Amino acid sequence: MKNYIFVLLLTATFLVSCSTTKQLTDYVNPFLGTATLWEPEDLGYERTWDVRTWGAEVFPGSSLPNAMVQLSPVTQFRSGAGYQYEDTIIYGFAHTNKGHWNLLHIPMLPITGEINPSDYASKYDHKNESAQPGYYQVFLERYGINAELTSTLRCGYHKYLFPKKSHKKLLIDITRSNNRVTDWNIVKVDDTSFSGFQNAEGKMYFFALANQEIVNIEQIKDANHEVSVVNFKDNNENQLELKIGFSFVSVENAKMNLEKEMLKKSFVQVRNEADKTWESLLSKIKVTGGSEREKGIFYSTLYRSFLWPALRSDVNGDFTDDRGEIVNEGFHYYTNPSFWDDYRNKLVLLGMLSPDVTIDIIKSIIDKGEKSRGGYMPTFFHGDHASVFVAGSYLRGLKDFDLERAYNLLLKNATVPGRGGRPYLDEYIEKGWIAEKDTINVPTWDEYKAAVTKTVEYAYDDYATALLAKELGDDANYKLLMDRSSNYKNLFDPSTGFWRGRIENGEWIKDFDPYYPYFAYMYREANAWQSLFYAPHDPEGMIALYPTKKSVEQKLDSLFTEPWRKYEAHNMTGFIGNYCHGNQPDHSIPYTYYFIDKQEKAQAVLDSIMDRFYDMGEDKLAYSGMDDAGEMSSWYVFNAIGLYTYSPADPEYIISVPLFNRVEFTLNNNQFTITKKGNGKKIKEITYGGKKIDRWFISHDLLKEGKELMIYTE
Repeated sequence: MKNYIFVLLLTATFLVSCSTTKQLTDYVNPFLGTATLWEPEDLGYERTWDVRTWGAEVFPGSSLPNAMVQLSPVTQFRSGAGYQYEDTIIYGFAHTNKGHWNLLHIPMLPITGEINPSDYASKYDHKNESAQPGYYQVFLERYGINAELTSTLRCGYHKYLFPKKSHKKLLIDITRSNNRVTDWNIVKVDDTSFSGFQNAEGKMYFFALANQEIVNIEQIKDANHEVSVVNFKDNNENQLELKIGFSFVSVENAKMNLEKEMLKKSFVQVRNEADKTWESLLSKIKVTGGSEREKGIFYSTLYRSFLWPALRSDVNGDFTDDRGEIVNEGFHYYTNPSFWDDYRNKLVLLGMLSPDVTIDIIKSIIDKGEKSRGGYMPTFFHGDHASVFVAGSYLRGLKDFDLERAYNLLLKNATVPGRGGRPYLDEYIEKGWIAEKDTINVPTWDEYKAAVTKTVEYAYDDYATALLAKELGDDANYKLLMDRSSNYKNLFDPSTGFWRGRIENGEWIKDFDPYYPYFAYMYREANAWQSLFYAPHDPEGMIALYPTKKSVEQKLDSLFTEPWRKYEAHNMTGFIGNYCHGNQPDHSIPYTYYFIDKQEKAQAVLDSIMDRFYDMGEDKLAYSGMDDAGEMSSWYVFNAIGLYTYSPADPEYIISVPLFNRVEFTLNNNQFTITKKGNGKKIKEITYGGKKIDRWFISHDLLKEGKELMIYTE
């Protein structure tokens, strides 16, 4: 009977969504990236630790682009995005997500029968589970309930089909999320609504409206756990629907968001609108040629690139700022980007396809920097890459923000040591590099300065900030920062051909093994091989550090051929030699071949990466590593269309051989096209609008003209 019901539901879903032509949303698989790598041939080593390696850490649930609400199943708390494909039980459906072991606000699960606060999760089967952009469905075996979810920007829509004559209940695990819950509240408002909040990495308020009468709300606890249970009146109606508005300001605003976005709409309406929203975004890049598999990966990664940062302001513009004050500044307020990851490519893609969102994100980080960080621009995890984001966005034409306010914050980050700015900036300014501790036998999992990575990345951040200084006519700081942008050279060791750590007196660290992976000793989540060739603003100067171009070629060849030494690390999987695509530090290295006249070698590596590392594992649903809020996905998108953000602070793109024969890209209401001629890896000629391009790069301004980029290969 259960399977029969599910078939009927699936058939109805198909009839609703069916159309004469295939939609781009049909190519999207929200489960792509949710699986974990297990096999040695995929990982690159034999697993000995009794823990999962890091997967892409993404979620399959419902969301709109950069929305406040991500309505998704939880299979395990404190597990990245909360969902792992290999898990067999569901704890509930949470309303926020990022994929970094955080969020998962206000998990809810429909239930029947007696409640055990420590044992309520339901088994499920992937055969009875489905997902599309803006929609998720699963059959909860323990309770015989079919659950469907969809969402708007600030609201979630739950639809549950209960067994006949069952007691309809909703369990809200209000005391649990992926973060520590410090406070919570839930109350019955009237016969059909309830409200409350959960304080866990932001105080999230909610107002829920049900289509069934509420009897009461109980608090049920045992020695280990406490949950809230909403009991609904018994009747002959088996379908429970919940429309829930959310806000980070107040319950009143949550109710307002619900009234504005969802109140008068049916589940089908909300789902169809979500699908149309995603279709509109995805259709800004249309590809022709390539296999169905490649199109599936492409549109899945394009979709995955637009889920973070997340909206935090309400329909009336209200938001809670970093000082805890409720304000309305006339723009949409967003969470911080994952700067260390996403500055490389994702934030550029965001600016190209969602310029208004990008401008509001910049306004948001300006607001945070001025109000809560002592005049420093927000940083994330490692480095100072808001500078790259702001400079790259402005120089690509996104200028509807106060550049001087942003620059003042970034300049302070670059020049004034202090809490909230760049770590170890005083050392960096004094020496031109950051010293590392002199020690031996450093464990793979450690916390040190990551001095090499910080030094070379600060040099690039200096370059990005210098570009803004030039725009504003600040000649003195432009010169200062441009001079400092060469600091990456200070940690280059010519005797080994690697960037290498120095101790306080300037001597090279003696315990140096270029194959050993570190978490934060010398390098950030990388070994010396994976930290090669990072100076995106100065590739020619970087190449000149080596005796000859031939020696650079040999170094690159060795990177991609010297085998991984079987070191086990949660965050490193997916190897070509010592190149690790499962983590971000070396994602731009293949392009180094361009600057030694070996572009075809770069293309061979790029093609291998795209073919091998985005649908891995037994179920073909694993990435080679963490998506990191969209960076891994955006890498695929750019390389599949033949453009990459080699230096994201600069308004230009390095050209490669596209995966597809033709790409139609809508940019600023103009459409440029990319056409591939030939099936080779070596580019023999590039033209734009019929005119030959003599370099490997094309400017953003040229692309905005809406002409045809022709890439001829042999």
